[in-house]
Amino acid sequence: MFSPSQEEHCAPNKEPVKYGELVVLGYNGSLPNGDRGRRKSRFALYKRPKANGVKPSTVHVISTPQASKAISCKGQHSISYTLSRNQTVVVEYTHDKDTDMFQVGRSTESPIDFVVTDTISGSQNNDETQITQSTISRFACRIVCDRSPPYTARIFAAGFDSSKNIFLGEKAAKWKNPDGHMDGLTTNGVLVMHPKGGFTEESKPGVWREISVCGDVYTLRETRSAQQRGKLVENETNILQDGSLIDLCGATLLWRTADGLFHTPTQKHIEALRQEINAARPQCPVGLNTLAFPSINRKDVVEEKQPWAYLSCGHVHGYHNWGHRSDTEANERECPMCRTIGPYVPLWLGCEAGFYVDAGPPTHAFTPCGHVCSEKSAKYWSQIPLPHGTHAFHAACPFCATQLSGEHNCIKLIFQGPID
Repeated sequence: MFSPSQEEHCAPNKEPVKYGELVVLGYNGSLPNGDRGRRKSRFALYKRPKANGVKPSTVHVISTPQASKAISCKGQHSISYTLSRNQTVVVEYTHDKDTDMFQVGRSTESPIDFVVTDTISGSQNNDETQITQSTISRFACRIVCDRSPPYTARIFAAGFDSSKNIFLGEKAAKWKNPDGHMDGLTTNGVLVMHPKGGFTEESKPGVWREISVCGDVYTLRETRSAQQRGKLVENETNILQDGSLIDLCGATLLWRTADGLFHTPTQKHIEALRQEINAARPQCPVGLNTLAFPSINRKDVVEEKQPWAYLSCGHVHGYHNWGHRSDTEANERECPMCRTIGPYVPLWLGCEAGFYVDAGPPTHAFTPCGHVCSEKSAKYWSQIPLPHGTHAFHAACPFCATQLSGEHNCIKLIFQGPID
């Protein structure tokens, strides 16, 4: 999970320190075309061989564009705040030996450690469905981790580009704080939600906030790119917790701490649960044929033995072609067991372990996509309002990003055991 450069610097048999992982919502374990290089569905942050963090140092107030260019060309990190045509404030940053910096964004340039593209609902995110106008910033955000325990991770809006500069133009929201330091927001903003009670069975959704370039916490703007910033929330911080959600306006990322991942079910555990369900030989109550969840690496192809479910009642069947209520509503079917009418879909096991809040058996399905996971995990994600577009919020399946619907956004599945 880490690059060769990190591997080379690790002492023999000594695991590098892991700060945590970022997992992109909407992908069930890997990108549709496979994980490649810096473009993948999850990214692990490890302690770097040498610190690459930076911290603010000198502030320059400049009246000519040439002078601001000269400062930003010195090979030092800097943030430029353009106040007017003839005034720019440039804050120079200097090396910080105590922190590691990781950058996330849409750009494939080298300063970006984790390349993120727009998530298409239903994870039909292949080359044909390229979004023409992405709303994710090229240099969206940076995460700064302390190199010594407890390895605190903090998030900041905007990332440094190839010339080590963050540039907030005339139209960007920016201001001078009472203590004199400059701050600002990126065009579409970086939103963060810390769950109440961490990322556990007892967790509840928190409140979405916006993070500034300097890491302060604000209430949301009226719309994503409004000129007016929200109110400063003084008693909250930009420190990421296990289960914090980061929204980049086009993709949402889940932060899992190393400790949180240690208590999370593994891929092996999910595979064991799949085998356990299949070993119980659930049957179609009508066709009496045995059903089986396909293996994790066959998670996109509907197989013959695949379980299907009526999402209004939860009865699990094998595939059949009857029960259509009308020609127009192709997916509205009548369950032969209880006569309830609703969507009838194939069931898919949720394979991305990072989204599970517990290690319970896969008993519940999200509606209307049919991704299956534990009851506590399904109920947790069912109540989280995820940002959608520039000012809407709705619950979505973490495995495929489909907007949830139905009475409770998820349903308990009713399996029939073998007759013999």
